[in-house]
This record gives sequence, C-alpha cells and structure tokens, in this order.
Amino acid sequence: MAYRDLREFIEALERRGLLHRVRTPVDPVLEITEVTDRISKQGGPALLFERVRGSDHPVLINAFGSKERMALALGVQDVDEIAARIERLLTMKDLPGTLWEKIRMLPRLAEMSSWAPRTVRSAPCQEVVHHEDASLDIFPILQCWPGDGGRYLTLSITFTKDPETGMRNTGMYRLQVFDSRTTGMHWHMHKNGAENYRKHRLLGKRMEVAVALGGDPAITYSATAPLPRGFDEMLFAGFIRQQPVEMVKCLTVDLEVPAGSEIVLEGYVDLDEKRLEGPFGDHTGYYSLADWYPVFHVQCITHRMDAVYPATVVGKPPMEDCFMAKATERIFLPVIRLNIPEVVDYNLPLEGVFHNCAVIAIDKQYPGQAKKVMCAVWGMGQMMFTKMVIVVDSHVNVHDMAEVWWRVYNNVDPKRDFMFVEGPVEVLDHASPYPAYGSKVGIDATKKWPGEGHFRDWPDEIEMSREIKDLVTARWPEYGF
Repeated sequence: MAYRDLREFIEALERRGLLHRVRTPVDPVLEITEVTDRISKQGGPALLFERVRGSDHPVLINAFGSKERMALALGVQDVDEIAARIERLLTMKDLPGTLWEKIRMLPRLAEMSSWAPRTVRSAPCQEVVHHEDASLDIFPILQCWPGDGGRYLTLSITFTKDPETGMRNTGMYRLQVFDSRTTGMHWHMHKNGAENYRKHRLLGKRMEVAVALGGDPAITYSATAPLPRGFDEMLFAGFIRQQPVEMVKCLTVDLEVPAGSEIVLEGYVDLDEKRLEGPFGDHTGYYSLADWYPVFHVQCITHRMDAVYPATVVGKPPMEDCFMAKATERIFLPVIRLNIPEVVDYNLPLEGVFHNCAVIAIDKQYPGQAKKVMCAVWGMGQMMFTKMVIVVDSHVNVHDMAEVWWRVYNNVDPKRDFMFVEGPVEVLDHASPYPAYGSKVGIDATKKWPGEGHFRDWPDEIEMSREIKDLVTARWPEYGF
C-alpha cells in the first residue's frame, strides 16, 4: 500500500491506535526531545505535538519507532516482504537467448519500469510560496539535547545533482539552523552528496540544493537506504511503494522534489563558504564534535497550507532510528548474500549503532572462510565502516546476542582468531585516533578445522536427546509447573 502523503500515514497510525496526540503546549527546545525519549524507551506510540510554542505547525515524531510502525510506513506486514522482492529481482538473469524465454521475462521488466518517478505540473507542497519573506523561523525546528550547537532539521531529505551526469542524488543530512535563511549542510565525506559538492567545486559551478520534509514515509526511508552510487533513491522508493513517486519541479532551482512533501526549502550551497557546525547529540549516544561544513542558503520556501513538520530525535539506543536501521538490515540481506553467497543471516546489534558491529552466520565450507567473509564485508559500500565483524557458524542464532557471546567466549583463541585491519571508519567514530580513519577487528567464532591450525578434537555441544525432549514435553502438565 502506498501513501499519497504524510497525513495518510498519520491517519493509518491513528486507526491502529499507534498515534498519540499531545494537545498541551510544548517547547521545541529540549522539551519535545525529553518527552519523545521517554516514550521511545518505553516502546510507546508515534507522537503528534499539536501546539508547539513559536509555530503554527504541529510536529510528528517517533513515527517509525517500532517494528510494527516501520512495516506500516513501508506498506507491508513485514519488511521481509521487501527483501523477498529484492531477492526475486536479483535472481533475474540477463535476458536468455530464445524468443519465447525473452517474452516470458517481459512482465518483470515492465514491472521495473513502472516504478520510475514521474513529473507532475502542480503539487500540494507548493500551495504556499515564500520568496522575499522566506524564513525558517515559522517552523517548530527542534533543539534536541542541551549540548547541541543549536536547532536542527533532523528528518530532512536533501536533493542534489551530479554536475557532470545530471543524475539525481537523495540523502538525509542534518541541517543546523544558523539564522532564518541559512543552515549547515552536514554531509560526511563518504556520502554521495559530498561527492557532488566536490565535483561542483572542481567545475566551479554553483550547487543548487532542495530539501524536502514529509511525504510518503517510503520516500523518507529511501533517503537513508545504503544504495550504490547512481541508483536513484526515488526509483527505490517507487519499488517499495509499488507505485511511482510523483515529482514536481522546484520554483527557483533546477531540481525536482516529491510532490506530496509537507515542506520544501530551495536554495544553494556556496562553494567557498564553510561555518562551524555542531556539536550534535548523535545516534552513537555521544555528541559529535563541531567541525567546518558547507552552508545552505535558503532562497525560497514552499509548503502545504496546513503543513505538518516531521522530525526525529537520535541518541542512546533504542530510539526511532534503530527501527529504520533494522529495516535496512532485513531489506538488504539479499544484497549481502548476492555478494557473499555463504552468508546465512546477519545482525547489526542496536548497541553497535549500526556501523560498529555486525554478527554474521555463514555456511562454512573451507578453512579461513570466516576471515574471507570479514574482508568481503569491509569491501562492501557502507559496510566498510563496520568496526567489529563477528563470524559464527550457520546454525547460530545471530539475533540472540547471549548465544553469540557464548560462542565468542568459548570458540576463540585470540592470537589465531582475531584479525586486525586499518582503513576508513565512520566519521562519527570518536574512538579512532584520526578522523574517519582507524582500526577494525574481525572475530572468527566458528568451529575450527585442522586446516586452521586446530589439531585437537573439537568437542560436541551438550544437547538433550530428542526422545527425552518429546517425553518431557508430553508430561509437562504432570510436573505441576
């Protein structure tokens, strides 16, 4: 099921009892965060703050903050449905040779083309237009944590173009508000938006930028997805929603944005200007340090007549972004398997804040395979940031961290089974000795083979016989528990 806009999603949340309306006045500076953090840690509902001091616009927050709401946001019963769709596409081979076989493939190819974004002439996101009077002050932009450098847009979808190819890129970058018409543009050096910025600088071309907030939640999610460079995030959103995303041309920049957005900011990034941005209370649970980043200048603001301002709060897990990350973990499992076929399953523990730890179960077939998998993981896109890769055998439940740690504590000889490498790490990793560069560790917790230098017998695991298990199960009521 695709949503036309954010308000359709809000209605779906409310029908299912997954939304709580807060009707008392609240402050966007710190107060909304404290309320949201408590509700998030309790596993509570999405929140719609209807009366936010200093603005006429309500704030929607924690909308993705559960497994159920994440699936609802993407229009499925379970996000594994999307993974199954991806797996089906990945198994499409090149068109085979015979005419009949080609004809049989045509429906699947037509299905793919039907997801491509399409342009419309008018859009709800342009009901109200501000040019000379454009000001960010009309929106209830949050300051989330006491040590933050200011107020931040935290669920903003940034659109840029590759100046050489004209290819669209969509990413989610926080925007610190400097004043009513300028913000920071916090794209990390590894992100495609930053690459587009570097290309504009080399060519000396002015960099136009558009920022959208709201719309179908599948669009918001797609802006966070770890897609390969050159893959249009709006096409991926169309794939998720099984309908094309309607796009509309901006009024002052040569970019398109989702027509169903709540709010759109149009402007440019000055190629020669940087300002100190941060600190910011980040998803690591620590403040990311202040640093110099490009500046986004807002020239035009458009929005719906009764726009809802979407936001999120990040901090010590579990929080709303954890459920978005877990959706990514499930959705992109087929991509991991395509590149590393021996992978059975994987888990990105919440405590590892997505990029610090990956637990991977493999179908081990030869000595040294676990270390081969570690290297493959570090060579895959954003997985290169994974600071700790733990590899276990195929029968291990990677989502049961008690079992995983039992395997690590018992199956590992540190000298033999730890592998240290150096390379790029996440910009937010405060423990590395240098910004964005440090060390990573792989831990082989699989059963060891003689070919890996283990010449003693490997002991069998303790397990009760099936006969006794069945007997006790049948007699369980007799025991009086």
